[in-house]
Amino acid sequence: MWSVSDEALLAGLATGDRDAAAAFVARFQRRVFGLARVITGDERAAEDVAQEALLRAWRHASAYDPRRGSVVTWLLTITRNLAIDSIRVRRPTTIDPDDVLSLALASSERGPAEAAELAHELGRLRVALGALPPEQRRAVVLAGVLGLSAREVAEREEVPLGTAKTRIRTAMLRLRALLVTEERAE
Repeated sequence: MWSVSDEALLAGLATGDRDAAAAFVARFQRRVFGLARVITGDERAAEDVAQEALLRAWRHASAYDPRRGSVVTWLLTITRNLAIDSIRVRRPTTIDPDDVLSLALASSERGPAEAAELAHELGRLRVALGALPPEQRRAVVLAGVLGLSAREVAEREEVPLGTAKTRIRTAMLRLRALLVTEERAE
Protein backbone atom coordinates (compact mmCIF):
# COMPACT_ATOMS: atom_id res chain seq x y z
CA MET A 1 0.00 0.00 0.00
CA TRP A 2 2.96 2.36 0.65
CA SER A 3 4.01 2.41 -3.01
CA VAL A 4 0.57 3.55 -4.15
CA SER A 5 0.28 7.09 -5.51
CA ASP A 6 -1.27 9.88 -3.47
CA GLU A 7 -4.17 10.05 -5.93
CA ALA A 8 -4.85 6.32 -5.54
CA LEU A 9 -4.84 6.64 -1.75
CA LEU A 10 -7.26 9.54 -1.95
CA ALA A 11 -9.52 7.55 -4.29
CA GLY A 12 -9.45 4.66 -1.80
CA LEU A 13 -10.26 7.13 0.98
CA ALA A 14 -13.25 8.37 -1.05
CA THR A 15 -14.59 4.82 -1.41
CA GLY A 16 -14.25 4.11 2.32
CA ASP A 17 -11.38 1.63 2.08
CA ARG A 18 -9.99 1.32 5.62
CA ASP A 19 -6.50 0.32 4.46
CA ALA A 20 -6.34 3.30 2.10
CA ALA A 21 -7.54 5.59 4.88
CA ALA A 22 -4.88 4.29 7.29
CA ALA A 23 -2.17 4.63 4.64
CA PHE A 24 -3.39 8.14 3.72
CA VAL A 25 -3.25 9.29 7.35
CA ALA A 26 0.15 7.65 7.91
CA ARG A 27 1.55 9.32 4.79
CA PHE A 28 0.31 12.84 5.47
CA GLN A 29 -0.26 13.24 9.22
CA ARG A 30 3.21 14.63 10.00
CA ARG A 31 3.07 17.25 7.25
CA VAL A 32 -0.47 18.26 8.16
CA PHE A 33 0.36 18.52 11.87
CA GLY A 34 3.64 20.34 11.13
CA LEU A 35 1.94 22.99 9.02
CA ALA A 36 -0.83 23.41 11.58
CA ARG A 37 1.77 23.75 14.36
CA VAL A 38 3.71 26.40 12.48
CA ILE A 39 0.61 28.46 11.75
CA THR A 40 -1.16 28.15 15.11
CA GLY A 41 1.93 28.15 17.30
CA ASP A 42 0.07 25.86 19.70
CA GLU A 43 0.43 22.09 19.83
CA ARG A 44 -3.10 21.39 21.05
CA ALA A 45 -4.66 23.66 18.47
CA ALA A 46 -2.46 22.05 15.81
CA GLU A 47 -3.70 18.59 16.81
CA ASP A 48 -7.30 19.76 16.46
CA VAL A 49 -6.59 21.41 13.11
CA ALA A 50 -4.76 18.33 11.80
CA GLN A 51 -7.58 16.04 12.84
CA GLU A 52 -10.18 18.28 11.22
CA ALA A 53 -8.09 18.60 8.03
CA LEU A 54 -7.81 14.83 7.66
CA LEU A 55 -11.51 14.47 8.41
CA ARG A 56 -12.36 17.05 5.74
CA ALA A 57 -10.09 15.27 3.27
CA TRP A 58 -12.04 12.09 3.94
CA ARG A 59 -15.43 13.82 3.61
CA HIS A 60 -14.48 15.69 0.44
CA ALA A 61 -12.13 13.17 -1.18
CA SER A 62 -14.53 12.70 -4.07
CA ALA A 63 -14.44 16.45 -4.80
CA TYR A 64 -10.64 16.44 -5.36
CA ASP A 65 -9.71 17.69 -8.84
CA PRO A 66 -6.17 16.72 -9.94
CA ARG A 67 -6.16 19.55 -12.51
CA ARG A 68 -6.12 22.09 -9.69
CA GLY A 69 -3.06 20.69 -7.88
CA SER A 70 -1.52 17.67 -6.24
CA VAL A 71 -3.08 15.79 -3.35
CA VAL A 72 -0.45 17.23 -1.01
CA THR A 73 -1.21 20.78 -2.14
CA TRP A 74 -4.94 20.17 -1.76
CA LEU A 75 -4.56 18.69 1.73
CA LEU A 76 -2.14 21.36 2.95
CA THR A 77 -4.44 24.09 1.62
CA ILE A 78 -7.26 22.60 3.69
CA THR A 79 -4.92 22.52 6.69
CA ARG A 80 -3.74 26.09 6.16
CA ASN A 81 -7.29 27.43 5.91
CA LEU A 82 -8.40 25.57 9.04
CA ALA A 83 -5.34 26.76 10.97
CA ILE A 84 -5.98 30.37 10.00
CA ASP A 85 -9.64 30.00 10.98
CA SER A 86 -8.55 28.56 14.33
CA ILE A 87 -6.35 31.59 14.96
CA ARG A 88 -9.17 33.97 14.11
CA VAL A 89 -11.48 32.26 16.58
CA ARG A 90 -9.01 32.40 19.46
CA ARG A 91 -9.41 35.28 21.83
CA PRO A 92 -6.31 37.42 21.87
CA THR A 93 -4.50 37.48 25.18
CA THR A 94 -3.15 40.84 26.20
CA ILE A 95 0.35 40.56 27.58
CA ASP A 96 2.48 43.46 28.61
CA PRO A 97 5.74 43.26 26.61
CA ASP A 98 7.74 43.93 29.77
CA ASP A 99 6.12 40.88 31.40
CA VAL A 100 7.28 38.62 28.57
CA LEU A 101 10.86 39.08 29.76
CA SER A 102 10.01 37.48 33.09
CA LEU A 103 8.38 34.37 31.63
CA ALA A 104 10.18 31.09 32.20
CA LEU A 105 10.31 28.94 29.11
CA ALA A 106 11.19 25.67 30.81
CA SER A 107 9.80 22.44 29.43
CA SER A 108 9.63 18.97 30.89
CA GLU A 109 10.57 17.60 27.45
CA ARG A 110 14.09 19.04 27.68
CA GLY A 111 16.95 17.27 29.33
CA PRO A 112 19.01 19.00 32.03
CA ALA A 113 21.81 20.00 29.63
CA GLU A 114 19.40 21.47 27.11
CA ALA A 115 17.46 23.27 29.85
CA ALA A 116 20.70 24.75 31.22
CA GLU A 117 21.74 25.94 27.77
CA LEU A 118 18.29 27.45 27.18
CA ALA A 119 18.44 29.22 30.55
CA HIS A 120 21.87 30.61 29.67
CA GLU A 121 20.67 31.87 26.27
CA LEU A 122 17.52 33.37 27.81
CA GLY A 123 19.68 35.14 30.37
CA ARG A 124 21.84 36.60 27.62
CA LEU A 125 18.73 37.73 25.75
CA ARG A 126 17.20 39.31 28.86
CA VAL A 127 20.40 41.24 29.55
CA ALA A 128 20.57 42.42 25.92
CA LEU A 129 16.88 43.41 25.95
CA GLY A 130 17.42 45.23 29.24
CA ALA A 131 20.13 47.31 27.59
CA LEU A 132 17.68 48.68 25.02
CA PRO A 133 15.68 51.87 25.54
CA PRO A 134 12.18 50.98 26.82
CA GLU A 135 10.35 51.97 23.61
CA GLN A 136 12.65 49.81 21.49
CA ARG A 137 12.41 46.91 23.94
CA ARG A 138 8.63 47.05 23.87
CA ALA A 139 8.55 47.25 20.06
CA VAL A 140 10.86 44.28 19.53
CA VAL A 141 9.05 42.14 22.11
CA LEU A 142 5.68 42.98 20.57
CA ALA A 143 6.92 42.16 17.08
CA GLY A 144 9.42 39.38 17.72
CA VAL A 145 7.90 37.50 20.64
CA LEU A 146 4.19 38.23 20.42
CA GLY A 147 4.23 38.24 16.60
CA LEU A 148 2.49 41.56 16.03
CA SER A 149 2.97 43.33 12.71
CA ALA A 150 4.62 46.75 12.60
CA ARG A 151 1.18 48.27 12.04
CA GLU A 152 -0.18 46.50 15.14
CA VAL A 153 2.83 47.66 17.16
CA ALA A 154 2.19 51.22 15.97
CA GLU A 155 -1.46 51.02 16.99
CA ARG A 156 -0.72 49.47 20.36
CA GLU A 157 2.07 51.93 21.17
CA GLU A 158 0.09 54.83 19.66
CA VAL A 159 2.94 55.95 17.39
CA PRO A 160 3.17 56.43 13.61
CA LEU A 161 3.86 53.31 11.53
CA GLY A 162 7.29 54.59 10.48
CA THR A 163 8.27 55.11 14.09
CA ALA A 164 7.23 51.56 15.00
CA LYS A 165 9.23 50.16 12.06
CA THR A 166 12.27 52.19 13.05
CA ARG A 167 12.04 51.08 16.68
CA ILE A 168 11.78 47.41 15.68
CA ARG A 169 14.64 47.58 13.20
CA THR A 170 16.93 49.59 15.49
CA ALA A 171 16.21 47.25 18.40
CA MET A 172 16.98 44.18 16.26
CA LEU A 173 20.25 45.69 15.08
CA ARG A 174 21.25 46.61 18.63
CA LEU A 175 20.31 43.16 19.96
CA ARG A 176 22.36 41.50 17.25
CA ALA A 177 25.34 43.70 18.02
CA LEU A 178 25.04 43.11 21.77
CA LEU A 179 24.65 39.34 21.46
CA VAL A 180 27.44 38.91 18.91
CA THR A 181 29.82 41.07 20.95
CA GLU A 182 29.02 39.08 24.09
CA GLU A 183 29.39 35.78 22.24
CA ARG A 184 32.84 36.74 20.98
CA ALA A 185 33.85 37.75 24.51
CA GLU A 186 32.92 34.29 25.86
